[in-house]
Amino acid sequence: MLIGAAWLALAGPWMLDAMASAARTGLTWDRAMLEDFAPGRILLTMAVGVLPPLLILAAGVMLAVIAVQLASADGRWIGANLAPKGSRINPLSGLKRMFGPQGWIEMVKGLAKVGLLGALGYFWARSHLAELLGLGRGITLNGQLAVAWDAVISLMFLLAGGLVVIAMIDWPIQWLRRMLRLRMTHQEMRDEHKESEGSPEKKAAIRQRQRQFASGAVAKAMREAQFVLTNPTHFSVAMAYDPDKAGAPIVLAKGRGEKALAMRELAAELGVPTLEYPALARSVYFTTRENQVIREELYAAVAGVLAFVFSLKRGERVAPPPIEVPVALRFDAEGRLDPRANA
Repeated sequence: MLIGAAWLALAGPWMLDAMASAARTGLTWDRAMLEDFAPGRILLTMAVGVLPPLLILAAGVMLAVIAVQLASADGRWIGANLAPKGSRINPLSGLKRMFGPQGWIEMVKGLAKVGLLGALGYFWARSHLAELLGLGRGITLNGQLAVAWDAVISLMFLLAGGLVVIAMIDWPIQWLRRMLRLRMTHQEMRDEHKESEGSPEKKAAIRQRQRQFASGAVAKAMREAQFVLTNPTHFSVAMAYDPDKAGAPIVLAKGRGEKALAMRELAAELGVPTLEYPALARSVYFTTRENQVIREELYAAVAGVLAFVFSLKRGERVAPPPIEVPVALRFDAEGRLDPRANA
């Protein structure tokens, strides 16, 4: 309302001139127009003269409405709200909104708004009514239009000021009610915690399975392992190299999912280095069984990891080396070969 009133106050003369020009075009007749009567062309000419100021007014008001709505919604634009909803035209839903607590609150607010704006309109009419009733007495048409225009602009500013007062009272109330609606109860917070972190029963079951994995052969293998390759969330491969037992590194244990998590926890407890080399971990996991030496194509990659592990054990501070896995032995998490392997 303020944007529209301000535009009319500033650009009103332009719009009045455009309307006057359109009126002269439509109401001025000569012989040529009568001989070549084209009402469509006349109407188009009148519209072209009047539409620009009206379109600018409409665009300004629309932009102001969108800006205010975005500001009150913390800058969020929810396109789904534009989708049609049957509840909006459902009479039962409308009755519930009308006679529910929200409906009563909105009714009281509406009556208060009407009362305030009606009072402002009454006081405006008392001060301008005599002037408006006397427009036809000794005043030129241009003077009458100027007086009427000024009166209308003053009424718009007065009503817009009343709406601003209403908004200053209503907006904090709406914000507080919105915060109260968004605030979760203790039960909702507990339910959300269960959903995000997992229920205690589920976590206990996972820990039980991890303890089962951590006992027996896996625990024995982890005590003998020199390092663990991870992926870093799905796979774990425990490996060791003893030239007296085999000519190449051996996979002592491997696992995915919960078993992989248990292996990483055991590695942390035993001080076994855990290295994140996703491609190499998947390659060893899918190509080598437990207690089996790795494939020859992976010797160079695993040798680089071994050299890094031995450096750590000697107390040296070195950066993890870059490791390249042959394209023919690259797998995804589901064990599918890299498409380039068949190229």
